[in-house]
Amino acid sequence: MRFIISTFDNKSNARCGELQTDSGVIHTPIFMPVGTVGSVKGVHMKDLRDHIQAEIILGNTYHLYLRPGMEIIQKAGGLHSFNGWQGPILTDSGGFQVFSLNERRKITENGVKFASHIDGSKHEFTPENVIETQRIIGSDIMMAFDECIPYPATKDYAEQSMQRTHRWLTRCYMKYQETEPLYGRYQSLFPIVQGGIFNDLRVQSSEFVANMDFDGNAIGGVSVGEPTELMYEVTALCCNILPKDKPRYLMGVGTPANILECIALGVDMFDCVMPTRNGRNAVLFTRNGIMNMRNEKWKDDFSPIDAESDLFADREYSKAYLRHLFANGEMLASMIGSLHNLHFYLWLVKEARKHILEGDFATWKDIMVKKVSTRL
Repeated sequence: MRFIISTFDNKSNARCGELQTDSGVIHTPIFMPVGTVGSVKGVHMKDLRDHIQAEIILGNTYHLYLRPGMEIIQKAGGLHSFNGWQGPILTDSGGFQVFSLNERRKITENGVKFASHIDGSKHEFTPENVIETQRIIGSDIMMAFDECIPYPATKDYAEQSMQRTHRWLTRCYMKYQETEPLYGRYQSLFPIVQGGIFNDLRVQSSEFVANMDFDGNAIGGVSVGEPTELMYEVTALCCNILPKDKPRYLMGVGTPANILECIALGVDMFDCVMPTRNGRNAVLFTRNGIMNMRNEKWKDDFSPIDAESDLFADREYSKAYLRHLFANGEMLASMIGSLHNLHFYLWLVKEARKHILEGDFATWKDIMVKKVSTRL
């Protein structure tokens, strides 16, 4: 995998570049639609490719491990063959999902024992078998197994957790070195910086990760309930330490405004369930603000959902019609909402790239942050 930076912004830490993988080129900064069980909810692969113009999607190791299971995915020839998406795929390690199980899991030095949320069956994730699982999935970018702590957490626990994550990372790396891709596509391994909201721990974790010289690096443990300003502070701190010549991935973030602000801090890659989750629940993001499509004000508004968009659904369906679909619980409403929001997120990062190249990103970003945060 190669990461080539083409332009740095002269008034922020934003940059744009290309991440070259065996499955295709990713232009950064980029937003990655979340395909938890190998599918982006309610969105066809053709729409992801042709209308949303996604360049990379996510799969979730925890969910894919449980269903359909690794035997089926390996028989299919990996996730690319199983779901029909031939572009780049990133898989998380399943750590966030396992640790969110709370009463259903037990953390040990070896890994995490947990009970399936589906049927209560018992399982264990270790740094080694998580790497093996992601080899079977065949993702282009694999994530190291880490512990994602909640907010708030004590500094003592945050430090213990961070040190355990570092030990697990070493084990992940050893297993990564001992194994090979199964389907002829090179697989990168990204480590994850942890440390909660504590600056000295974040510095320590960022330095530990940076010194291991992986293909790219991730910042985890943010957007877990902490105030937005703390998230920006932690992100800026990590970006200032993580290598400039490697892609930086901020996990689980976030709103359009969050993405713009974190691009300015030096982040290259983002993912979040927000566009699809909000889209299914009648909340649409646009370049002029946020629309709740259940509001009475749209009842007889026959103008296009978004006349400025080049997405067919935005131009061919009216606000009144979309509100009608949501009011009646029609599944098409959720499909249109998800399609719209993902298209908008990909439009947003594409515009960010354009303005970085043109040299006016910082000015454009400040204007857009206010606009995309407005309630319409």
